[in-house]
Amino acid sequence: MLRAIVALSAVALCLGSPLDSEWEQYKSQYNRRYTGLDEAVRKAVFAGNLAYIQRHNAEADTGLHTFWLGIGPFTDMYNASATYSGEVYVPTIPDGREPAKVDWRKKGYVTPVKNQGQCGSCWAFSTTGSLEGQHFKKTQKLVSLSEQNLVDCSKKEGNLGCMGGLMDQAFKYIKKNGGIDTEASYPYRAHNEKCSFKKQDVGATLKSWKDIEKGNEKALEKAVAEIGPISVAIDAGHESFQHYKKGVYNEPKCSSKKLDHGVLAVGYGVEEQKDYWIVKNSWGPEWGEKGYILMSRNKNNQCGIATQASYPIV
Repeated sequence: MLRAIVALSAVALCLGSPLDSEWEQYKSQYNRRYTGLDEAVRKAVFAGNLAYIQRHNAEADTGLHTFWLGIGPFTDMYNASATYSGEVYVPTIPDGREPAKVDWRKKGYVTPVKNQGQCGSCWAFSTTGSLEGQHFKKTQKLVSLSEQNLVDCSKKEGNLGCMGGLMDQAFKYIKKNGGIDTEASYPYRAHNEKCSFKKQDVGATLKSWKDIEKGNEKALEKAVAEIGPISVAIDAGHESFQHYKKGVYNEPKCSSKKLDHGVLAVGYGVEEQKDYWIVKNSWGPEWGEKGYILMSRNKNNQCGIATQASYPIV
């Protein structure tokens, strides 16, 4: 988490005036109250949307469009229409028939733990993780996919490279793009670069994606058991998370709404009567339990693990 904050803060400092004054005016007008990582991400989103508005209006002035855009209450938000596919996961496992434990690592669905470095690209790692699992489920071939491809190439879908993004927007890019390159052909650089996608290097494709009912841990449990690894977003903005080493993570201060980190749910189980999720992080194998964390399960959606869960359909 600290690495992501450092990267985002460094970018935020490079956003110069007059953007600063426009951002402060916007927050005052719409009564926005942001701090820390949320401030940096929202300001970056605002900057991107402002550039889009200005570009569109310049084109409208030449007659290319019949309408103009302006700053409004959604200028500091991602494009909401890009985050929902219109499909929702419907469990087929009857209540009470879920397996007691699941670990897709043991079935070959999960690539080794990766490291996002000082780049806010967790969303890209969460995206590739769930697609790697579904690609393996279909082909029995585990292919490591390119996070850098998503960092560099999915900005039109609303992602911001090392400044943040959303998994559903990455799924949208992969679908529209006709696939995502392999890690081997398009290696990770931990910073924004020019898009270098090559169709001949595609490692996986997807047809669509599905969202899991917001906040429903039972639906997420069934999805993990039935589908495979699932992309999830969590609140990881606590020192306890940053320094986690082992055990079932239980942070009462965790929010189920203010999410700031994309990870991968690869299973679940019980340890000493404590229900947990097996979560793959993207901070390298030295962090946590060899790159993983056991997060509290069935504790009122602690840390928001079931708030924004989704997976690709291949």
